[in-house]
Amino acid sequence: MLFDTHAHLEDERFDEDRKQLIEELPEKGVAYVVNVGSTLETSRMSVELAARYPFIYAAVGVHPHEVSQMGSEDLDALETIAKSDKVVAIGEIGLDYYYDFSPRELQKEWFARQIDLAYSLGMPIIIHDRDAHADVLDILKAKRDRILGGVMHCYSGSWEMAKDFMDLGFYISLGGPVTFENAKRPVEVAQKIPLDRLVIETDSPYLAPTPHRGKRNNPAYVRLVAEKIAEIRGMSFEEIAEATLNNAKKLFKIE
Repeated sequence: MLFDTHAHLEDERFDEDRKQLIEELPEKGVAYVVNVGSTLETSRMSVELAARYPFIYAAVGVHPHEVSQMGSEDLDALETIAKSDKVVAIGEIGLDYYYDFSPRELQKEWFARQIDLAYSLGMPIIIHDRDAHADVLDILKAKRDRILGGVMHCYSGSWEMAKDFMDLGFYISLGGPVTFENAKRPVEVAQKIPLDRLVIETDSPYLAPTPHRGKRNNPAYVRLVAEKIAEIRGMSFEEIAEATLNNAKKLFKIE
């Protein structure tokens, strides 16, 4: 059985077939999904999905793209949402310097504030890091004593930097890009990462793995990620599935 640690099943691209798709996941080998918020609205929707399906859990947070509209009252609202049943993490939070939809200083401020919120609630964090590795690492190092574990979502950085994140207690999550034809960094990370620090994801509906690249992703495709990592490491699919499932349950404190 597999654990998709990062999906966005509330996305409008699932509006036509969401119920059927979700209900079919267990028979396709998916035991758990963490549905991850990126705004207050999608965080609430994640909580609603988790309430509806026993194998779905929720993460709540505000993505760096969205923080330019944040105020203190929104942090209070996020805290209230985070106290809902089956919320297992604060995320996705972090920095995105690829699009710069929010000013970088505001991104840093709200990243730090949401880290503090996670600490106050006793939760791990889910990190979005795009073209901002150095600043993400600096903030995490500065907050080292206020971080209760977490995961580098859809990790795209180097193996050397992955070691820095693991030193801070983070898991490394690999998704569809590890299957892409010209993938270099994700493949190197998949080869070298200690098995007890690895989790897997789809980031549905984004980043569908080969051979579905460019189409809508869904949590059932997490199998293709596990199969590719097994191939890269010279291990069985079952070994990768079991290890990543157990790691994710430990990360998110799921019994």
